[in-house]
Amino acid sequence: MTVKIPFGCDGLIPHLVCSPCAEAIEFYKKAFDAAEICRMPAPDGKRIMHAQISIGGRPVFLADDFPEYCDGKAHSPQALGGTPVTIHRYVEDCDAAIKRALDAGATAKMPPMDMFWGDRYGVVTDPFGHAWALATHISDPTPEELAKGAQECFAQT
Repeated sequence: MTVKIPFGCDGLIPHLVCSPCAEAIEFYKKAFDAAEICRMPAPDGKRIMHAQISIGGRPVFLADDFPEYCDGKAHSPQALGGTPVTIHRYVEDCDAAIKRALDAGATAKMPPMDMFWGDRYGVVTDPFGHAWALATHISDPTPEELAKGAQECFAQT
């Protein structure tokens, strides 16, 4: 038997629980210029059991929450009270990407700013509870500059 990885699905693929999934697909189209690849409705005709979108040419899988198949517990970030996971994406213009996400309905978690590690960086939370870090690489600090920047940053908190 020959095992084949579907085209474009090599590497890691985020698989997000988003309820309602159909609304999440539309949000990601507006916020991140996502392209919808496919969606597979659940037998109930109300939820989506699997969808695939592409953001920046990379796949993201989505599904509605199905607590009846997960020990009776919901698994969306809203049901869990937030998420410990942040999806990181490099973009050409961090400020414009964050503005686009905010205009589409995301909330600001961290405004864009120049960071000591060499990125202009900010974080938004989408309406479904997922955190997205958006960054533009702007410089290549030396190890010494990184250490000094980290010390200064952590001294402020």
